[in-house]
Amino acid sequence: MEPYSKAALKNDLLLRALRCEPTERTPLWLMRQAGRYLPEYNATRARAGSFLALAKTPALAAEVTLQPLERFPLDAAILFSDILTIPDAMGLGLYFAEGEGPRFERPLRDESAIRALREPDADGLNYVTEAVRQIKHALAGRVPLIGFSGSPYTLACYMIEGSGSDDWRTVKAMRYARPDLLHRILAVNARAVTAYLKAQAAAGIDVAMIFDTWGGSLAHADYEPFSLAYMRTVLRELRLPTIVFTKGAAPWLRELIECGASAIGLDWSVDARHARGLAHGRVALQGNLDPAALFAPEKAVRAAARGVLDAFGAGGHIFNLGHGVLPTTPVDAVAALVDEVRTYSATLAKNNTAT
Repeated sequence: MEPYSKAALKNDLLLRALRCEPTERTPLWLMRQAGRYLPEYNATRARAGSFLALAKTPALAAEVTLQPLERFPLDAAILFSDILTIPDAMGLGLYFAEGEGPRFERPLRDESAIRALREPDADGLNYVTEAVRQIKHALAGRVPLIGFSGSPYTLACYMIEGSGSDDWRTVKAMRYARPDLLHRILAVNARAVTAYLKAQAAAGIDVAMIFDTWGGSLAHADYEPFSLAYMRTVLRELRLPTIVFTKGAAPWLRELIECGASAIGLDWSVDARHARGLAHGRVALQGNLDPAALFAPEKAVRAAARGVLDAFGAGGHIFNLGHGVLPTTPVDAVAALVDEVRTYSATLAKNNTAT
């Protein structure tokens, strides 16, 4: 199945914003826009039998990717998958414990296993690229499709720790005791992430996003050598628009803006006006409403959306949450948010053009 041409997009607001070009309103999509807050997602997941079965069945992954676009007039679809597909394909034994999140049967704890680590065979991730092709076919140029990967460091966190963690003490112990081994894992991961995103691009994604979820947990001096440096190596190899998101990135905002990505995703802790001043129109900015705002009454949700739009201003901004949609978020709140962003940002853009 051939993907639709990127030139055939009916709605290219996101791509224009990524180039910091003027847009008639601010483009909008949401991290985890396909997820547990939607009853149709829960029905599809129940049909699949498990989260992993859902993610690894291209037709079902395509189905849940498209579900939020049927409810809301969003400006992008994002591939439904998981950031841990790469280490799973490396043979670490990914599984999901009920109520505990992802775990690995064979975490990287000894030198021999780390020295033996290799990038996964592309065939082990074919289900992802097939899902991309099916999604692109179904979208038929309606909106751009965002593909993604975890960052080399964030992947390493799970690969070493074996699960999620409050403090990542095993990872950080390796950083201090054997930084050479951590760098070995990161180098392999960087090559794997590059190949993975290139494969998604060949299958049809329009934008590649790197989720550096745990980079912000590093000590200040460690973020550059252990996280950002490896994301830069990935970005240098990609030939499509890119977004980098580090949760807790405020201390390294200047460095992120200069990393080579088309846009920087910001969490809710970042001052939008400060970020805009640093970006100075050179890169786009994405974010950054606190996801918890969606549990407030509709009037407050709409006011919060306007506050974010006022802070970022018109042009070079992609509206998003500062992290993913929370599982119990009211669907009506998301609908109100989308409506407010579309209508209010159009007014801002019109006023900006008039002046």
